[in-house]
Amino acid sequence: MKKSILWLSALVITLSSCVKDAVETCPYNDSSATASAAEISALEDYFVTNSISPTRHPSGVYYMINRAGSGATPGVCNQINVKYSGYLLGSSTAFDSNTSATGAFFTLGTLIVGWQKGLSVLNTGGAITIYIPPTLGYGSNPVRNGNGDVVIPANAYLKFDIELLAIQ
Repeated sequence: MKKSILWLSALVITLSSCVKDAVETCPYNDSSATASAAEISALEDYFVTNSISPTRHPSGVYYMINRAGSGATPGVCNQINVKYSGYLLGSSTAFDSNTSATGAFFTLGTLIVGWQKGLSVLNTGGAITIYIPPTLGYGSNPVRNGNGDVVIPANAYLKFDIELLAIQ
């Protein structure tokens, strides 16, 4: 009987440490950030002016699914493999891109909230255009390149074309 209790206790401790490790491996939480009414209004004005009809996510990100995928959708703790191009809204010049055959790898939770919300509606193998208001992008923080030049100004509205190649 004592051996059974000892064995059962060891098994419970071992299994509970596995569960604890699995929970602790993901430090990211789904953000509850939302765009302001003024940001949403500015995006909607842009869409009307440019005859664009995207779908609004509850967060204030807007998106257009260009190709439906058939796999899973990513969560903030997933590593994603993507091809992408990023633009300041209204510009045709990309400030950043990776369209190589192998794409780029990121953990979704390390990216701006706009990507997290936009990609949450896309299945693996799909392609999407997301429109991101400043609050869900880089906010009041300008983004600089290695030379110190500003590539994304403070309070910028962003557009990304993204292809979700894989989720891990």
